[in-house]
Order: sequence, then C-alpha cells, then structure tokens
Amino acid sequence: MAASIGIDLGTASILVYIKGKGVVLKEPSVVAFDRDTNKIKAIGEDARQMLGRTPGNIVAVRPLRQGVISDYTVTEKMLKYFIQKAMGKKSFRKPIVSVCVPSGVTEVEKKAVEDATWEAGARDVKIIEEPIAAAIGAGIDISKPCGNMIVDIGGGTADIAVISLGGTVVSTSIKIAGDNFDEAIVRYMRKKHNLLIGERTAEDIKIKIGSAFKRPEVDTMDVRGRNLVTGLPKTVTVTSEETEEALRDTTAQIVEAVHSVLEKTPPELAADIADRGIVLTGGGSLLRGLEELIEHKTGINTMTAEEPMTCVAIGTGKFVEFMSGRRDD
Repeated sequence: MAASIGIDLGTASILVYIKGKGVVLKEPSVVAFDRDTNKIKAIGEDARQMLGRTPGNIVAVRPLRQGVISDYTVTEKMLKYFIQKAMGKKSFRKPIVSVCVPSGVTEVEKKAVEDATWEAGARDVKIIEEPIAAAIGAGIDISKPCGNMIVDIGGGTADIAVISLGGTVVSTSIKIAGDNFDEAIVRYMRKKHNLLIGERTAEDIKIKIGSAFKRPEVDTMDVRGRNLVTGLPKTVTVTSEETEEALRDTTAQIVEAVHSVLEKTPPELAADIADRGIVLTGGGSLLRGLEELIEHKTGINTMTAEEPMTCVAIGTGKFVEFMSGRRDD
C-alpha cells in the first residue's frame, strides 16, 4: 500500500500530514539559493534564518506568493525536499499526494501545483480546495446537508466559504492575510515612528502584541530598527493599541469579505450558520481579537478551531483517506 500524504502548500509555511502519523513536518516555505552557481543553499527553517541577512550572491525567496506558485522550478525542488524529508530515505514506493489550493485559483494555477507535485515524485495527485480541507481538519462533518462557514486565514490568502453536503456553496478568496498584517505593521512603524523594520521583526510584533480589537489590557514591546532620519539603529516601545490601529484597514477587508459571503448565502444555510457560528482556521486566525472583531461586525458567534495552524494539513490528509474509503466501498 502506497503511503498517502497531505500537503498544505502555504505561502508562509508548508505542513506535511502522513496517514497514521499526523503532521510530521512544518517548515517555512522559503528557499535560499546562490545566484552565481544557481544551486540551492538551504530550504525551510534554515533558509528563513537567512531572510534579509544574505550577501549579494545568495537570495532567500518565497517561491509561493499568495497561495500560488510564482517560481515553478524552485517550488518543485522544495516540494521534492519536503516529501523526501517527511517520508524518510527508506521509502521505495511513491506516495499518493493531496495538495490544497486557495478556492479562488484558476485552472492554470491548479495545473502548475499538480505538475510540480508530479515532478516532485508523487504516484498520484489530488487537488483539494483550502476551505474544505480546513473544515475536515477542524473536525466538522461536511457530508451533512447543513451550512458551515469557514474562514481560513493563511499567509497569502484568506478563504471564506460556506460548505454543505461535502461541497462549497458560496466562497471567496482574497489576497489579504498574515503577510499583509506584517506589511501593515512595517508601514505603520515607518510613518508613525520613522523606524524602518524588516518582515521578521514585523512578524514578531504581530505574534507578541498584535491585536485586531480594542483590549482591556495594553501590552508593550521594545522594537529595534533603523531610524529613517539619522540612519542609525534605534529602539522604540510599541503598544498593542498601536498594532490595532496599524492593522485596522487590513482586518476590515477580511470582515468585508465575510460579510459579502454571508450576503450571498441561501437563507436556509444562513440560518444554520447563525446557529452554529463561524469557524476560523489558519495561522492568521491566531491574531488576537480577530474572533471578537468578526463577531462584533456580523453578530454571529465566532470561534477559532482547536489547532488552527494544522487544520488544513490534517484535512488535506484525511481527504485522501475519505476518498480511498469511498473507493473501497
């Protein structure tokens, strides 16, 4: 029996799920390569350490942008590396691989993901839409005729979908997610504090004190960067209230997308969602106050899945089991 693995091919990180073992690998989707020799220097966490810190000839890149392949060759090599790392060197049989893609991708983009997975050494490839994978991973029984709303916020895209009877009824995919939160913080720091910071520092701020909704307690953090006026290193203290201000426009766009999907939802399913609530998945849903913000704007109970980071990977892997189970019947 060939191993079946599920891959959450994310803009920020790649997770690999193996049947019977769970999520065996979680690494950043970053590749560092040498421009002079065109050789890959590092993949995953080792490459992430190099972001913004490399000499001219070595570049650390993210081959996936907004959930879509932007550099085909690098993505293929990265996939091959992660599949081999997850399977172990002793594996002789090629695995059956299911990969998830954002719900808004075109057929061409879907084909690129499929081809890259074949080239990386898969025996069979299944493509699954992200919201469906997220719902399965969050433990929702999607086979029933009942409306469930999933908001999956990743690194590059946010997918919002209403699922019933195992399929998507209404969905939208917007290119606003975790990376945009980081960019909004970088812009805010430059404008408000005349401080230039990198992506990694912005991500640290988001994780430690980032907030999408006014909170009773105020957290602070010391941030180091380069002063744009003097050109010298400088440290400023940032509060969680400031991050709420910095992220306001970006989070509003996600709320707007949730609102537009609710507007298009058939009344029977809308009633189900009002009863059951909205489920948030994906790394972006870990931003504090996002649940409260969506609940405040829609009036619908909103909760985050138990393991939001791994939901999509688990769901993608279980989708293969679900399909093979149906084939065995």
